[in-house]
Amino acid sequence: MWDAFVGLIADALTLNNEFLRSIGVPYSFGFAIILFTLIIKVLTLPLTFKQLQAARKMQELQPEIQKLQKKYKDDREKLSKAQMELYKEAGVNPLGGCLPTLVQMPIWFALYQALFQLASEGNLKEGFFWIPSLAEPHDMSWIWPLPQTPEGWLHAAALLVLPILTVVTQIIVQKMSTPQSSDSQQAMMSQMMMFMPIMFGFFALQVPQGLVLYWVTSNVFTLVQQYFINKQSEAAKAKKEGNAPTTLGIEEATAAVATPGTDVVKKTELAKRARDGKRKSKR
Repeated sequence: MWDAFVGLIADALTLNNEFLRSIGVPYSFGFAIILFTLIIKVLTLPLTFKQLQAARKMQELQPEIQKLQKKYKDDREKLSKAQMELYKEAGVNPLGGCLPTLVQMPIWFALYQALFQLASEGNLKEGFFWIPSLAEPHDMSWIWPLPQTPEGWLHAAALLVLPILTVVTQIIVQKMSTPQSSDSQQAMMSQMMMFMPIMFGFFALQVPQGLVLYWVTSNVFTLVQQYFINKQSEAAKAKKEGNAPTTLGIEEATAAVATPGTDVVKKTELAKRARDGKRKSKR
């Protein structure tokens, strides 16, 4: 089954390459990998939206989490249990942000093998802009020991661009998608996730550039998507917060204009008490 999956990805890349080459696109295999990446990102959009929904719910739960931290500050076991119950009631998975990454890992491994398969068949000889070959490298011999000739340094510089872009784009995406949290466990998880860009950068130094091109394209697509979603969330939050002061201002103005002791003040106070009572009952 795994060999069939690898073969399916290799066939998809080959078909994309043949289509792009038939319409005169230069560096067709590089763009075939980019097109394949975009297709995968579109297919995994539902998982991405679930990840973002979980992040928003985590932000909304921060006030409740802070209350629990104050209540059980001397008992970490009860705090952990209370937090898990809160997550369960709210339908939030603290590790939900890892799901899209975990789902794509088999695709990365299969793409890695598919690129080696295509390279062995002689289908990845062409480069991509400054990249000498999408099939290189297979290890770190191109960078260590250090090159001894100008040609060797130029070759190494060409192969370093995508690994650097991998680290930079991965860091930006994680900062944009990780919610601010006062939960110690969530904060620890976020810190651990910050090691992932370094890990990906290290892997990118010793795998074919075609696979690294997939990573960078995926990160850029996610970055753009996250930017627009964050803007939409900020606009919705600003609109929600903008309505509350307006209502409060009307109530304050009514109380200030009315004279104490009049029926207007009594009715306003009674109405306010009724609203407060309803809010308490809902809580």
